Amino acid sequence: MATLTNAPALRRKARRERLRTLGFLSPWLVGFTVFFGYPLIATVYFSFMHYNQIKAPTFVGLRNWRYVLEQMPLFGPALWNTLWLVVVMVALRVVFGLGIGLLATKVKSGVGFFRTAFYLPYLAPPVAATVAFVFLLNPGTGPVNDILGSIGIHAPNWFNDPAWAKPSLVLLSLWGIGDLMVIFMAALLDVPKEQYEAADLDGAGAFHKFRYVTWPSITPIVMFAVVTGVVQTMQYYTQALVAGKLASGVSVGPGTVIQPGYPDHSTLTVPQLVYSLGFQNFNTGAACVLSLVLFAIAMAVTTLLMRRRTGLLSADD
Repeated sequence: MATLTNAPALRRKARRERLRTLGFLSPWLVGFTVFFGYPLIATVYFSFMHYNQIKAPTFVGLRNWRYVLEQMPLFGPALWNTLWLVVVMVALRVVFGLGIGLLATKVKSGVGFFRTAFYLPYLAPPVAATVAFVFLLNPGTGPVNDILGSIGIHAPNWFNDPAWAKPSLVLLSLWGIGDLMVIFMAALLDVPKEQYEAADLDGAGAFHKFRYVTWPSITPIVMFAVVTGVVQTMQYYTQALVAGKLASGVSVGPGTVIQPGYPDHSTLTVPQLVYSLGFQNFNTGAACVLSLVLFAIAMAVTTLLMRRRTGLLSADD
């Protein structure tokens, strides 16, 4: 009888608990719905529509998908450039950031200046940093080519050469490596010193200490850097667009429309193609298809990396 009497009170308590939980989750739920859920559903919807942002959308079935995947000539180069940047830029940024982090933890004097000098470039706005790099690497008036020529090195054309445009963007990304340097420094300083002392007693050298002590401890941070780097590079837009426009030498004024990807579509990325289709050519349906393809690739790569990380952890156990 006591249990039956307390049943309504228990239900009210459980209801209050659920409402309290929803209250705590509400900021995340609202943000997820407004900034991810609704845009994703709308993108899927418009991918099956003909919509020019002026007239009402009309259903066209798979026409947008066939156009993007089979008929669009720039889709292949844009996807190749994006994946190239993901592989090369992310790998070099992680290696370079880890190397600078290791160096910063070993420096004994002037460590404050050293850390500041490598972190400050990261604070530069992307547009300003890109403008400065294009000026420095200008094949005609840039100081970098003048210095290389003075020591007898034939300098490339950098952003004006299709073969060197993407490596130039990678150099720009390595210049602003301060974010990864700070993350890796924190991870390296968190490695227990007792493990290094035990390795010293066993006679381990620098390589073996890094391989068997440092690396296992910082692997989760390396995976974090790789996954976030892949996601960010999949959205690579500003630096490639600004560098291409500046290197082309075309003056940009009101009403001027410049096709991205100079030179010879070598810096064209999928996000640039999305912008060009959606906001310059007003082909919203095709732009949504490209966005979904990019989203699917990013999810697949991230899932593969996370499963690989889980497999390594299971093997270590």
